[in-house]
Amino acid sequence: MTPHDAALRTREICALAPVVPVLVIEEVAHARPLAEALVAGGLPALEVTLRTPCALEAIRAMAAVAGGVVGAGTLLTPADVAAAKAAGARYGVSPGATPALLAAAEAEGLPLLPGAATASEVMALLERGYDMAKFFPAANIGGAAALKALAGPLPQMGFCPTGGIGAATAADYLALPNVLCVGGSWVAPAPMVAQGDWAGIEALAKAACALKPAGK
Repeated sequence: MTPHDAALRTREICALAPVVPVLVIEEVAHARPLAEALVAGGLPALEVTLRTPCALEAIRAMAAVAGGVVGAGTLLTPADVAAAKAAGARYGVSPGATPALLAAAEAEGLPLLPGAATASEVMALLERGYDMAKFFPAANIGGAAALKALAGPLPQMGFCPTGGIGAATAADYLALPNVLCVGGSWVAPAPMVAQGDWAGIEALAKAACALKPAGK
């Protein structure tokens, strides 16, 4: 997969809904009903972070949910890319980007949303052929104001800001022309997941789905 093709596919995934739930799965049993609730609420693109021992099994379970597009987050190494692809992930997300990670994703044919926090990092991704990036950790590196500033000299880069974004601030990011969607965990709070409150999570997803990116 070329960087250009990867970026096109990543943009398509990011355009599916205004919010990409960022999920830390502690129990595999929660994976499928959680995915079903989020998809039913209108949020089909899901990011399962590789931060727990059962993350890959959770991806396998979620990959079977009709209408869902499950991705693997926190990809750091080529081995992570291979494991994510084997588990059924349809895209990957990384907090940053290295040449080795980008090359591995291209070789595996896994669309990647690489992380970028500075103008130099954005320029490096554009130089390689990527025009869609994760802006992380968004709230800690200037928030919506920083992304607005980057749009001036680098309007060709689209972003999915993630990190410290909640229901109260998501609209500020989505109002920017260079933001296609935001990533956040507020649509699947850990206590609700632990309690199996899938109806409550579906309601949160529906509320998030009502947010509109600029130009939509």
